Amino acid sequence: MFAFDAPRTRRKPSLTPMIDVVFLLLVFFMLAARFGLDTSLPLLTAGSGEAYSGPPRLVDVGEDDLMLNGAPIATEALIARLGTMTESPDDMIVLRPSATTDLQRTIDVMMVLNDAGFSRVVMGEAP
Repeated sequence: MFAFDAPRTRRKPSLTPMIDVVFLLLVFFMLAARFGLDTSLPLLTAGSGEAYSGPPRLVDVGEDDLMLNGAPIATEALIARLGTMTESPDDMIVLRPSATTDLQRTIDVMMVLNDAGFSRVVMGEAP
């Protein structure tokens, strides 16, 4: 009759190489992914030494409202009114958010001004 060797115990496969590959793929996709588009807004600070000329153009940004030189105004009317108060799109506009205004609200107003062609927006502090 045949003589068979004693059965060997099966070795369990090592999971370490597979785990290494999974982590390498995870790191690669995390670093290669684009989570959002980066945009930049040109912003001047109040102490940048720029000369101010023309009528006052102070835009107060509240939580739910906008004020131009102390008078409430809608966003669409703000662009039209600033157009009559400026000689060119390079004229300075002072943007002053209140202490309780969200940053996103301030950026939204800055984007509206930027989209309308106003390129010199100066950020001021709330009183």
